[in-house]
Amino acid sequence: MSRWQWILSHITRRLWVRTTLIGMLGVLGAILAAVAERYVPWDIPGSIAAEAVDGILNIIASSMLAVTTFSLSVMVSAYSSATSNVTPRATRLLMEDKVTLTVLSTFIGSFLFSMVGMVALKTGAYGERGRVILFIITIGVIVLIVVSLLRWIDHLTRLGRVGETTERVEQAAKQAILDRMAAPFLGGTPLHDPGTIPASAEPLTLDLVGYVQHIDMAALQHSCAHHQGEIYIAALPGTFIYPHTPLAWFSPSTAIDDTPALREALCRAFSIGRERSFEQDPRFGLAVLSEVGSRALSPASNDPGTAIDVIGRMTRLLCLCARESEQAKDVEIMHPAVHVPPLSSRDLFEDAFLLMARDGAGLIEIQLRLQKSLHALAQLGDDDFRDAARYQAGLALERASAVMTLEADRRRLKALSDAWGA
Repeated sequence: MSRWQWILSHITRRLWVRTTLIGMLGVLGAILAAVAERYVPWDIPGSIAAEAVDGILNIIASSMLAVTTFSLSVMVSAYSSATSNVTPRATRLLMEDKVTLTVLSTFIGSFLFSMVGMVALKTGAYGERGRVILFIITIGVIVLIVVSLLRWIDHLTRLGRVGETTERVEQAAKQAILDRMAAPFLGGTPLHDPGTIPASAEPLTLDLVGYVQHIDMAALQHSCAHHQGEIYIAALPGTFIYPHTPLAWFSPSTAIDDTPALREALCRAFSIGRERSFEQDPRFGLAVLSEVGSRALSPASNDPGTAIDVIGRMTRLLCLCARESEQAKDVEIMHPAVHVPPLSSRDLFEDAFLLMARDGAGLIEIQLRLQKSLHALAQLGDDDFRDAARYQAGLALERASAVMTLEADRRRLKALSDAWGA
């Protein structure tokens, strides 16, 4: 995905963008009824009084204004609930929810349609045929409103709930992992050993502080091909950078020193933001899920059931990562001049289980589930993946042994770990 496609995909998930587009359609529908009258060559049977259409439009306008105001208050409450009960990082997924955006846009578009229609009726812009056309369009708008209300009522029963929000985070993380599975090295050449980077390569830096959100691989390949160079990625999406942090290393260094336009083009391929993004960053989804489990284990929540549910979701996601590590050897290289390091298995397991292993160290039910999940994952993937699973299992066991006060719990957990080790 190019940088502009990535920016466009983010813009289209904003509420004001979809609302503006559907609102313009509503205004266009009201105007179309007046314009289309001139081009209808036949007489439309029936007669619609201006007062009848005006009354219907007035009802739509008043009701849609009230429903929109109510819906916005419900959304704010759902966002607040997700922030306090789940994690603030999950709120963005609720704000980009397609059903919410579509329903609210439909309400506002219907409101604008009715307002423009009433104004046009008062000014006498509609003739006999125009009022009939406006009436037909109004019936279609009413049907659309009814369908949207039914979807909205069903959606409100789940919006902002812990289980529903956790499911959204899992789906976002799953999509990021599947995308990375399709291109384990973002379509570039695998860079397993940083020692292969030429000593003469020059670092590419930005005078910014933030997170790498997206890398335009096609733009990097184009710049490298045009200047006959190669680039070695140092900061994958999700990396926190600051001034003098190498985003990448470019070789030969003379090309980037003598060509400011090349440096600018290479830097423009890296999108930097204040927060991490789910799209190209599978680790972020795991980290957000881990925050959900950690918050559930806090004394304020005291909800180990949610933490156990999160461990199960982590296991499903890391099973996909294990499949990625097995398939990473046979990948199609679309950008040969761009060298990309792989995801670190230890980082993945740390993002997934470190917080819950620490906060749930004294809870036998959490530790048992952690050991079972990590043992299952230790049977999958390549050697690095299995070693990372065993390392996290050992670390969780050490934490639990140091915190648990009941000797029976420590013996049970140790016996389980020893049995799997054997």
